[in-house]
Amino acid sequence: MPQIPQIKHEFEVEMTCEGCSGAVTRVLNKLGDVKFEIDLPKKLVWIESDRDVDVLLETLKKCGKEVKYNGTK
Repeated sequence: MPQIPQIKHEFEVEMTCEGCSGAVTRVLNKLGDVKFEIDLPKKLVWIESDRDVDVLLETLKKCGKEVKYNGTK
């Protein structure tokens, strides 16, 4: 079966410090099969995953921050 290409999603997360980005890292690591990148100064999180956007959004919201989906990059 051909591998489904992973899509890179961009999210805006209200992160103000290392603790915030740490919380984002913890909730995303629980998903297990995602690659992600965090840009704390720009308050952006990029997630590479074949999971549904809603799943990613709900997961990010678990860190207690305001989250906005910006689309795919």
